[in-house]
Amino acid sequence: MADRSAGDGRKAGTVTGAESTAEIGRRVLKLRTERGFTQRMLAEPAYTAAYVSTLEAGKVRPSEAALRHLAERLGVSYEELTTGRSPHDATRLRAALTDARRALATGAAEDAAGLFAEVRDEAERLGFAEERASALLGLGDCALETGDLTVARDHFEAVERLLSGEPLPRRVPAIRGRAVAHLLAGELRYSCYLLESAIDELNASGLHDPYALLLLYTAAIAPYMDMGAHARAVRAAELALALAPSVDDPGLIARMHRGVARTLIAEGRTAEADASLAKAQELYEQLRIHTDLAHCHWMRGYVHAQDGNLERAERELRTARDMLASKRAALFTVQVEVELADVLRRRGRTAEAEALLLPLLAHSPAAGTAPAPGGTDTAAAPGGTDTAPAPSGTDTTAAPSGTDTTHAPSGTNTTHAPSGTNTTHAPSGTNTTHAPSGTNTTHAPSGTNTTHAPSGTNTTHAPGGTNTTHAPSGTNTTHAPGGTNTAAYEAGLTADRGAVHAGGAHRLLGLIADERGDAEAAEEHYCAALSLLERTGAAGDLADLCRLLGDLLRREGRLEAAMDAYRTGLGHRAAPGTTTLGPAPAEPPM
Repeated sequence: MADRSAGDGRKAGTVTGAESTAEIGRRVLKLRTERGFTQRMLAEPAYTAAYVSTLEAGKVRPSEAALRHLAERLGVSYEELTTGRSPHDATRLRAALTDARRALATGAAEDAAGLFAEVRDEAERLGFAEERASALLGLGDCALETGDLTVARDHFEAVERLLSGEPLPRRVPAIRGRAVAHLLAGELRYSCYLLESAIDELNASGLHDPYALLLLYTAAIAPYMDMGAHARAVRAAELALALAPSVDDPGLIARMHRGVARTLIAEGRTAEADASLAKAQELYEQLRIHTDLAHCHWMRGYVHAQDGNLERAERELRTARDMLASKRAALFTVQVEVELADVLRRRGRTAEAEALLLPLLAHSPAAGTAPAPGGTDTAAAPGGTDTAPAPSGTDTTAAPSGTDTTHAPSGTNTTHAPSGTNTTHAPSGTNTTHAPSGTNTTHAPSGTNTTHAPSGTNTTHAPGGTNTTHAPSGTNTTHAPGGTNTAAYEAGLTADRGAVHAGGAHRLLGLIADERGDAEAAEEHYCAALSLLERTGAAGDLADLCRLLGDLLRREGRLEAAMDAYRTGLGHRAAPGTTTLGPAPAEPPM
């Protein structure tokens, strides 16, 4: 215990400076008084009452021998006398951390966060850096689960600062957490950069810690796959499998099997992928880690969907969604709903799929904002103009003192800042948005979409139903055909929160509109998806999306724009992932 680092970087048990001398003097006086000792009783036989009196007054710096004598007489440890921390404090804090981890595994993240926060505050008060770092790490994991990505990054960065003087393997869990937060925010390249930099540093320094490397390689699989860097994802999975026998952590082994399964799915090896997920699911059930167990159901649903077994896919995805919703894991829940909507569309239940998707995008950037071949977007800010291509039309935006207008295909989109009205004309309808003191309305083909800012109500009418969303001070309700769903504002997908799935949702809505012959709405959704996915660098998804957009434009007779879309897609398909990633990280000796 004497070697534990204090919160200020000093070694426990070290007496430095007048402040520490005074603190020890006060502590000796308090303990002596509690035990009913006189100064003579405490001092003898090695010291005098006058020495104890001087020490208690903070006027003498005690030697280690004197402190050990006094600690023995007072019935406390040397560390407790010199630091004020009892060995029992560390045991108590670690037990509290275990309780918090159990709460995160089996219950709601918000409840677990309260427990972690208590441990963090107590550990900071007592100067226990290790326990404080563990509590901050737990708070970061809680924030990832609730979808508070900025908060999660802040907690993980705090851990890295706290452990800045420690060996890199100690900091790897925080680095992995920060990388996951950037991944969920759609910042795929930066997520890969963080993980690869840590891998390179570990291998270059000879710190081939199996646990740290397995954590990093497993975390790297997801951003690699999303970027289309399939070869790197496969190699990361191979290295993770090779490291697994050296790691005694069932939870991490289960997470590795989930990552490996994703690479197997990409290679068409669905039976092997399902077997890998079955191993992970068995471990999670034994450990009672509910969120990760839900992720297994999610992945198995995806496997069945890829294999064409849509009934089983729907069943697994609904199970995953219900489990995540019960834990109030908002971001993960809506990501599952996007994949569930894809299965429903493929099963011919497009109305259900659309009703599921529209509320998820209530707070994402409006469709039609992405540049597409063949047009111009103009945005007028105070005193200047910005221009970017848009689908065969012109988009204009004026700052608070003016009027914002967007011309989409055969329609006009107008936005007025806080003192005005925002209107978008979609096919056969009108979309209106009022800022905080107004109402936001969108008329889709057979309905009306209304959004009220923080002091109002957000409503969307999809074919045959009504979707209502209330911002932070209200209630979010979605009326799908034959039922009602309620979700909080925080559950939405945006460019900074679940961007890859937000792009996927717009892609699905584009497919649904395309299938019912609404080319204008389909183009708007495809362009919105293109904007989101280009920001993330999701190469494989971008290539497929450009193909869909090109096919649509070609059918509309806009051959030049279609060729531009196809060329863009071929650029992403030519060398997936290699345009934004540098050389692969060094590999450990196996």
